[in-house]
Amino acid sequence: MSRFLAFLSCSLFALLLGLTVAPSATAQTTPASPAQAGQAGPPPEKLAELMKLLDDPDIRKWIQSRSSAAATASEASREATLEVEDIEARARSRFKALGAAIPKVPSEIAAASGRVRQQASESGFAPAFILLLGIVGVGAGAEWLFRKRVQKTKFESAILTRAYAEFGPLLAFTAVAALMFLALEWPPLVRVVILYSLLAMIGYRLVLALCRLSMDVGGTSQFHYTRLRIFGAILAFAIAIWAMCRPLGVDPDVRAIITYVFSILLLAVCIETVWHRPLDRSGNPPTRATNILASLYLVGLWGLWCLNFPGLFWLGIYAIALPKVLAATDRLTRAFALTRWNEENIATPRMVLLVRGVRAIVILIAVGWIALIWNYNPNVIAKESPLLQTIVTGLFKSVIILLLADLAWQLAKTAIDRKLTPVEGEAAFTPDEQARRARMRTLLPIFRNGLAVVVLCVAVMTILAEMGVQIGPLIAGAGIFGVAIGFGSQTLVKDIVSGIFYLMDDAFRVGEWIESGSYNGVVESFSLRSIRLRHHRGAVFTVPFGSLGAIRNGSRDWTVDKFRIRVPFKTDIAKVGKIAKDIGKQLLEDPELAPHIIKTLKMKGVEQIGEFGIEISFGFTARPTGEQAAIRRRAYTMITQAFAENDISFAQPTFQVGGEGEKEGAAAAAMYKRQADLAAQQAAAGGEART
Repeated sequence: MSRFLAFLSCSLFALLLGLTVAPSATAQTTPASPAQAGQAGPPPEKLAELMKLLDDPDIRKWIQSRSSAAATASEASREATLEVEDIEARARSRFKALGAAIPKVPSEIAAASGRVRQQASESGFAPAFILLLGIVGVGAGAEWLFRKRVQKTKFESAILTRAYAEFGPLLAFTAVAALMFLALEWPPLVRVVILYSLLAMIGYRLVLALCRLSMDVGGTSQFHYTRLRIFGAILAFAIAIWAMCRPLGVDPDVRAIITYVFSILLLAVCIETVWHRPLDRSGNPPTRATNILASLYLVGLWGLWCLNFPGLFWLGIYAIALPKVLAATDRLTRAFALTRWNEENIATPRMVLLVRGVRAIVILIAVGWIALIWNYNPNVIAKESPLLQTIVTGLFKSVIILLLADLAWQLAKTAIDRKLTPVEGEAAFTPDEQARRARMRTLLPIFRNGLAVVVLCVAVMTILAEMGVQIGPLIAGAGIFGVAIGFGSQTLVKDIVSGIFYLMDDAFRVGEWIESGSYNGVVESFSLRSIRLRHHRGAVFTVPFGSLGAIRNGSRDWTVDKFRIRVPFKTDIAKVGKIAKDIGKQLLEDPELAPHIIKTLKMKGVEQIGEFGIEISFGFTARPTGEQAAIRRRAYTMITQAFAENDISFAQPTFQVGGEGEKEGAAAAAMYKRQADLAAQQAAAGGEART
């Protein structure tokens, strides 16, 4: 592309140069009449000035540079023209050669077969096909004997038993076939035919065994397994034929024709699979537009292969196949873990190592194959371009760095999530143990988020360093940028720092009820700069840590609830105390409330003697679980019922008005108003105390 652009630019430059030079050349070659010369000639002083300029060394150097630049541009345009013509000529000759090779395909195949038969007969061997059938027959017999033994073999893991039944017979077949092949001295051409035929057969059976295992665990459907069998058979046969053609002396053009025919067959199988694939997991049929796009994508991949772009071709294959291969691999490893260790939960260190380790092996094999396809050689690349060598090497190392970072993050995340998962019987733990676990559930999410940022930053910095980027200036610039942000966002920094100190002081935990200023509620969650409080009426407060100030935590250790009751002056206080004691025993016998009571209800004594009754205080100590309100309500109900049964009434304001004059009436009204106001204030005070 760059050479083509250079050719266009040089052509345009030559065209413009021709348009500007042509008139002057014509003027020089056409003789002018004296009259015309007299009319058009410049003044003598201008001619003298022009001659002086031509004698200037700078002007001469500039004219020479312009002439050399024009010559170079002309040479470049000629070279670009020749290269384009050369590419067109080579493509034309290639198509002609392939067209001429089509009629020679049968004769070339017959000649190669004849050479194999002739060499086998001259060496005293049977035809290669008969020899291959003999080796396959002996290997099949050994496989049959192995299968009979496999039927009685059982492992603890069902998937391991299935894998043994799939790969064990194949291994027996391979071992026997290899021994028979290596035991004899084959003629060169017969050896090539038998070797590649056996390799293609073993590879095809290995792929089918893997597909059957994947189908057993739900990674491959029956539809795709059938297509994979057809595709694998054609591919294995094509690879075997392609590998045999060169040592058998088949013409290169004929070999290319055979390869293209097999590639068209494989493309047809893929397109048929696209257009006839079943419903997806949601039960929706594939759309026509999706099928058309998928078919065009497959045709594009085939075009890349035909144009000899193997790297891009395999990258396109990876984009389709690698996610499915990784998903099937995960299913196989999880099925193995489930049947071997009886582990359904993948959030364990052993499962993470197994699943991520197998996935890393698959990815490394894919990357290694790409390196092999591209003929990656660091020494050769370093000689051609040190920068390119650094980038390519850094890309390959980046894959390993990302795999290691992913493994480290998954292990740390799994360990943290296991700590956050509630344990069976946690309610029976000691209060100290429950408090420790609550604090861990509060701090670990923040630590997990911070660890994710650290792992990501370290991985990115390491990858940049491996690709030749100087990360020292980046770190210094990030530090300066961080300082600038810190000065510009002091409130944010204050919130973050305050939150760190609140957490260090263990001022609150998730699930606790706290009160700060005008905000109160249960702690639902918190981030680096704020806390979320759920009010008992449903509202959510998001409060920055810097605005919290002093915190009242009502969910630690224990809580004391007190309330008061007014009774008349003539009430028997001792009797009220006995009633309170009986009610406290009944509360301890309640299966719902008893677990939340530390010290049951009891009468504290007379708190105040009012104008129309006596105030008696009651209290109890409960666990800070939020059930103290329910205990208090139950105590109110039981006290009301007990007072009614024992003829104890609650104090009420009474007034006695005497005299007939207006002064006495006014005084009585004023006293009544004053007592009513006092009763209202005391009632309000009692309500606040209960709250």
